[in-house]
Amino acid sequence: MSTDQDTLLKKIRDPRDLREIAESSLPGLAEEIRSRTIDVVSQTGGHLGAGLGVVELTIALHYVFNTPSDRLIWDVGHQCYPHKILTGRNDRMPTLRKRHGLSGFTKRNESPYDPFGAGHSSTSISAALGMAMAARHKEDDRFHIAVIGDGALSAGMAFEALNNAGHIDDIRLLVILNDNEMSISPNVGAMSSYLSRILSGPLYTSLREGTGRVLGKISSTLSEAAMRAEEHVKGMITPGTLFEELGFTYFGPLDGHDFQQLLPTLRNIRDLKGPVLLHVNTQKGKGFAPAEHNPCTYHGVSPFDRQTGEIHTSNGAPPSFTKVFADQLIELAQKDSRVVAITAAMPEGTGLNHFEERFPARFFDVGIAEQHAVTFAAGLACEGLIPVVAIYSTFIQRGFDQIVHDVVLQKLPVVFALDRAGLVGADGATHAGVFDISFLRSLPGMVIMAPSDEQELRDMLATAIELERPVAIRYPRGSSTGMEASPATPISLGLSRRLRKGTDLAIVAIGHPALAAKEAADILGEEGISVSVYDARFAKPMDEQMLREAATHPWLITLEENAIQGGFGSAVLEFLVNQDLINQSLKVRNLGLPDRFIPHGSQDQLRHELKIDSDGLAEQIRELIGAPIRTAKAS
Repeated sequence: MSTDQDTLLKKIRDPRDLREIAESSLPGLAEEIRSRTIDVVSQTGGHLGAGLGVVELTIALHYVFNTPSDRLIWDVGHQCYPHKILTGRNDRMPTLRKRHGLSGFTKRNESPYDPFGAGHSSTSISAALGMAMAARHKEDDRFHIAVIGDGALSAGMAFEALNNAGHIDDIRLLVILNDNEMSISPNVGAMSSYLSRILSGPLYTSLREGTGRVLGKISSTLSEAAMRAEEHVKGMITPGTLFEELGFTYFGPLDGHDFQQLLPTLRNIRDLKGPVLLHVNTQKGKGFAPAEHNPCTYHGVSPFDRQTGEIHTSNGAPPSFTKVFADQLIELAQKDSRVVAITAAMPEGTGLNHFEERFPARFFDVGIAEQHAVTFAAGLACEGLIPVVAIYSTFIQRGFDQIVHDVVLQKLPVVFALDRAGLVGADGATHAGVFDISFLRSLPGMVIMAPSDEQELRDMLATAIELERPVAIRYPRGSSTGMEASPATPISLGLSRRLRKGTDLAIVAIGHPALAAKEAADILGEEGISVSVYDARFAKPMDEQMLREAATHPWLITLEENAIQGGFGSAVLEFLVNQDLINQSLKVRNLGLPDRFIPHGSQDQLRHELKIDSDGLAEQIRELIGAPIRTAKAS
């Protein structure tokens, strides 16, 4: 990189400095920002491809619009690293996704240039419309820009917002459709196919090129008439037809990497009122060959070699829970032709890409549409199939009503495989799967399981397939224990297992925290404190016989990697109260995640800070035993 380019980026403290730069210098600045992004992510890990694809667009938006007065909203936010570099956070980029460092997404309390926090998709248009209506109410003439990818546009919420905005003529709203034919995995669905087919087709290409040649040779009057005729014909075959029917003024598609197209178009749009949609084509991973050639791998990536793109891996690490799930599902599907798999635009993230390779006709990627995924699964189940819906815990929140109304109420055999349950680490609060036990356990007839190790995950998946009722299995992000695999054996409904027998207190844990509980018990055992440890395995129904046994100890401690409010510990307390097992001789504490959103940081760091790792548990237990005694009723 040249010295001039280095000097150029160093001069930019925020977009006000950017606007002082000559337009001719912007391509060089783009290369510098792209290089800076690659340098940072190669060290920190994070979302790479999406940000590299919007470098020019990011510069152009801040160059033309008066941010932060004009509101710039990035859908999902995983493409915001160039935005952060330009908005006063360049010096802090090496702290990206680290504890007490910059978030990997937009965050309102991080910068005034982040007017809306994100992490889940398809929220930008709704938020921008709300802000635009607020500006109208306050007679504020600021602009509102929502940048949404064609993948995020596959979600129904985006179309709800477009439908709402299209009839409001006196707002300053620009929706930018960033069309790169990718979300995390290649996009699916009619909209993505429509965009790709039209823009690459010979009719549109020849029409665009042919009219350009003709219009250059005729008078201005005839040229204007011909342009109108062209737009009329083009309107019948381009994506603009759909958006204009929704009430938007449509521009595009433009090359999203060409400042000579972006800047004048954005300036023209800046002078308009009413809802506008600008369609830009970009390349995910642009400027970094490995990301260009393999955009799925470099969407979200671990630290890698800056020169070769080789991703740093832990050789010999045990398989992830995700892989264990995918492998076991394939094995079960080989035995039972009724088993089908569903994902919401994340075949690689959920491991179902391997299922797709083996059973392409029994695999369904519905796009970024969790609500649809759940009800689609319900329809499959109505016809005798056993759908397994693999969705991250944090994203299944978006389909809660459908779980209640379309699956559980009708007692349909849909299996929900909730990946990334619990703390997820560097992605932070938006992606933490820490509420699923709380919102699922209130549903009548719902079965909720959580494995402490990979063999339990295999057994639970086999159990879920046999139960033929609504089931959720929650399992964590990261590597499994590395134990040798055994054939999957179904578990009796609600049956727990005791990992350690003691006399002074009992820990009843759900999911992988059971292993930390056992380690803590081993530590305390060396200090003369005798601890029983139970792996509950089921959050619903619970093993009542086990709970009665645990209640014979002087202390009963529950442990979960879920919000304490309404979680597994709450369920245990409800049982103890209803069975009249609470008394002065039994002291109960619920340990888990406190009543606040947990920030980003590594999983190990967060568990240590929250004192739910083995050392932290041992410390908390020492404090409880040595503290003044309070009854469970008062806790």
